[in-house]
Amino acid sequence: MWRSIASNFLTLFILLLFAVGGIIGWGQSQYKAEGPLEQAAFFEVPRGASLRTVSERLEAQGAITNASIFRIGAEYTDRAQQLKFGNYEIPAGASMVDIIDIVTSGGPSTFRFVATYLIRNSGGETRFRERTPGTGEEVVLAQFKAGEPLPEAYSEAVAAEVPIVYRVSIAEGLTSWQIVEGLKGADFLEGDVTELPAEGSLAPDTYEVSRGANRGEILARMESAQERILANAWENRAEGLPLKSAEEALILASIVEKETGQPEERRQVASVFTNRLNQGMRLQTDPTVIYGITNGEGNGLGRGIRQSELERRTAYNTYVIPGLPPTPIANPGKLAIEAALNPDTTPYIFFVADGTGGHAFAETIGEHNRNVAAWRKIEAERNANN
Repeated sequence: MWRSIASNFLTLFILLLFAVGGIIGWGQSQYKAEGPLEQAAFFEVPRGASLRTVSERLEAQGAITNASIFRIGAEYTDRAQQLKFGNYEIPAGASMVDIIDIVTSGGPSTFRFVATYLIRNSGGETRFRERTPGTGEEVVLAQFKAGEPLPEAYSEAVAAEVPIVYRVSIAEGLTSWQIVEGLKGADFLEGDVTELPAEGSLAPDTYEVSRGANRGEILARMESAQERILANAWENRAEGLPLKSAEEALILASIVEKETGQPEERRQVASVFTNRLNQGMRLQTDPTVIYGITNGEGNGLGRGIRQSELERRTAYNTYVIPGLPPTPIANPGKLAIEAALNPDTTPYIFFVADGTGGHAFAETIGEHNRNVAAWRKIEAERNANN
């Protein structure tokens, strides 16, 4: 009798082991198998969210088949406590193993919605875009200038508190006044700016920010970035430059930035001013004259420079004063700073617009005069056609 009981118990135990093994095997196959997502999707891991919350949200969104298996797998691989908050893109067919890797890797967040606030010479403008998961393609949902009513697509997304990444993009060559005024128009920023940053001290770039970020803190980030860029460029400057300090380099870089919108020309333009400084010639550059008139405020002069303004002595009129003006005339970008400190080696001491958006460079006054005549002819033809 006892032998029969023992035999039955052993049989039952073996069957139980097979059953448990089968369950474990099934769970492992589910954990590693291709997931149910038919299309890529975005998923948010909220700050401080538990593994249970995340797994249940993944199951509800249709990214995984079983929240319990997902949690067991995370525990078994010692990744249950490694969740990183953020927004992630889950590829179509991603397995639970893949998803665990994504939400615990701490990689950059990938948002479905992006609001980029661009500050240009004409002012601020927001572009609200939706990113298509799986393709990376972006669709502009709304585009509006600072001060305009908020479009419905944007205001509804904000009201619904959907995850949105906010970016502030600063164009190169803006003055500090223009940047501060531009920041005032961003609806998602807060805080007053009580003091205008020094001209040239702000690094033009794209900065990722949070909704409700302080304007002063963003300006501080820009100042720190410009300090790093300038220090590195000054350390790696070419030998024999007619510049006594990094501040003078920043002044020259701001002039280069304002003189050309063609990236490939920056070092050539810088070479002209370097040659002029070395030869004791006046820089004779219009952007400095304009800055002396406007003090960097507004959106430029809005008209041509008068002869009387070219002859008037101001601290920034490089047709009158020798050498560099006392401060930068704008906030130059990294490439302009590097160009000022590593200019091309050229014989040029003149340049003028050539009608293509670039410039014609010259070594002699005769050659320069011919280039000027060609440019004036182009101007006359354009005016006649308008």
